Amino acid sequence: NLAGLLESQGKYNEAEPLYKRAIAIGEATLGPDHPNVATRLSNLAGLLESQGKYNEAEPLYKRAIAIGEATLGPDHPNVATRLSNLAGLLE
Repeated sequence: NLAGLLESQGKYNEAEPLYKRAIAIGEATLGPDHPNVATRLSNLAGLLESQGKYNEAEPLYKRAIAIGEATLGPDHPNVATRLSNLAGLLE
């Protein structure tokens, strides 16, 4: 995806609005609690974390975890990945 490519190039200011737009589109078309929205939230959280914006990233990771647990189950690999990401943020 373009946001991910820009992020990998260090173009964080260009990537962030694309991640946010993808979240908004997902919420509008799939619903706010859809697993795809959780993935997009986690992607944005990762971008924010890489910029040192920990206070902004944490609630996004937590929301992505909550969506995943509710829709995929608490033992799903995606939930485990998000829990690990959150743990890394909190270290």
